[in-house]
Amino acid sequence: MFFHTSFSSFLIVLNKAIIFARFKNRFMKNLLASITLILLSVNFLLAQHDFRFKIDGLNDSIVYLANYYGDKMYYNDTAVVQNGGKVVFQGDEEKHGGVYAIIMEDKKSYFELVVNEKEIVMETNVEDLTGNMKVIKSEENKAFYEYIAFASDMGKIAQELSVKIEASSGDQKAKFQAEMDDLNRNGEQYKREYMEKYGNLFAAKMLEASREPAVPEFKDENGKMDDDRRFRYFKQHYFDYIDLSDDRFLYTPVLDKKLTYYIEKLTAQIPDSICQTSLYLTDQTADTSLIYKYIVQKITNTYEESQIMGMDAVFVCMAENYYTQDKAWWLDTAKLDNILDLYEVRQNLIIGEVAENIVLMDPDSNWKSLYDIDAPYTVVVFWSPDCGHCKKELPVLLKSYHESKETLGFEVFAVGTEFKNNNWKKFISENELEWINVSDNPEINQNAMKYIVEGKTTLNSLNFRDFWDIYSTPQVYVLDDRKKIIAKKLAAEQIADFISRYDEKKNL
Repeated sequence: MFFHTSFSSFLIVLNKAIIFARFKNRFMKNLLASITLILLSVNFLLAQHDFRFKIDGLNDSIVYLANYYGDKMYYNDTAVVQNGGKVVFQGDEEKHGGVYAIIMEDKKSYFELVVNEKEIVMETNVEDLTGNMKVIKSEENKAFYEYIAFASDMGKIAQELSVKIEASSGDQKAKFQAEMDDLNRNGEQYKREYMEKYGNLFAAKMLEASREPAVPEFKDENGKMDDDRRFRYFKQHYFDYIDLSDDRFLYTPVLDKKLTYYIEKLTAQIPDSICQTSLYLTDQTADTSLIYKYIVQKITNTYEESQIMGMDAVFVCMAENYYTQDKAWWLDTAKLDNILDLYEVRQNLIIGEVAENIVLMDPDSNWKSLYDIDAPYTVVVFWSPDCGHCKKELPVLLKSYHESKETLGFEVFAVGTEFKNNNWKKFISENELEWINVSDNPEINQNAMKYIVEGKTTLNSLNFRDFWDIYSTPQVYVLDDRKKIIAKKLAAEQIADFISRYDEKKNL
């Protein structure tokens, strides 16, 4: 407001001066030129970003401004190419610091730039967008493209030496290998000098963030390399060169690669370890930061949808530590409620939890209880007679049941999921499903309160579809003798083999 008021006052005074004073033509020309300059400057003064590019050889086209976010790139803005290949992206919103790209209309050709300044001016041509780049104004991109040029030259030399090393032998091979070693040392020296020169710039911080820790040659008491200690050191120092409290890294290709590698390669792929990793990573950030949000979302989404048995426990852990603690500040009430509802279901279904009892009627209207089964192992299968996959899986399970029931000691508790169960009874009879078959039916549901009060069944038994998260069929759970869940999501042909291996391991 101050700028606009002052500028308006200036124009009023100027108008009065023009009316009541007589000036020489030369002075008037200079004054008008000054006004024009001021007017042209207004847009820049108000703009929070002013990115200008000249791309020789590019005409009558559209280009896109895109930005990294995590492991993907998203379109951010669009500009029409002006005469002479001029491209302007200007606006009053501030752009997040990070790595952006100018993408040509073919959506294949592009060049990258570092955004961490209000004004950026760069020139290149369509023949080689990156190789012919000239940075006119932007200290960040001068440093960025200096390193790109160095890395490109080093890469070409390294590739040539690699070919020579592969094709040679003896002294000649050793000579080329020595040259490669020298090249690597020169590269490391350049990086050190680069950091000393540009260390305060974000472009240099990105280069530094890509570094991996140099691991000491730890040896055990016998003088052999101690690989376990080396691994622990590498993991402990993996994030030494990146500031996880700096949200600009989220808008680069660096952060997600490091997070993914740490989670998938440096963390044991068991739920407890992954859960501890999430807590460790978020402890490095502020609860209100975008990187914090990204870490929580990345781990939650990855393991909520995981098809690997048991990994839904990671989702439960994330819900307990973040979503139920009112730490997911980016979610609206509806989305948070959806996650909490899913958590309420899945917390009871993870491996290691004791399964909820199911009490339903068999085809002869007799009440059957899951907890009444006296067997070392129980296979609970939810299925529908109208499900094509169930029609393939149940005969396979039946064959395994006949072959392994006595040797492995497992019983099957099969729950039909259809309300109207005439087809259910027909399928059981035609396929001679000799295990325990149960289902609800319209009569049970119409008299639900009566049966619950009489102790015939339970509310969770009648609501088994929701309680057991039956969104598709078949669904399989394997329980031990205490009815603890020890496996889930197995194919019928895998069940007997799993029980056999589990039993052997348990008896070791």
